[in-house]
Amino acid sequence: MKVRYDKKADAAFIRFSSKRPVGGVEIKEGVILHVTNKDKIVALEILDASQRLPLKNLFKLEVSKAAG
Repeated sequence: MKVRYDKKADAAFIRFSSKRPVGGVEIKEGVILHVTNKDKIVALEILDASQRLPLKNLFKLEVSKAAG
């Protein structure tokens, strides 16, 4: 997973896969899922990110071990 923030555009881009997206689906105003030609989600784009997210936490990664 890769996370980018473009300060000038105030947009966060979270990439889940290296596959190339062919389109996007706006699931909520300013929140876009980028998908492959097989409708697999490869990225999430959040516009006006500084108003929607606590940016200081955007690049923190927390990993927990699955129960079992």
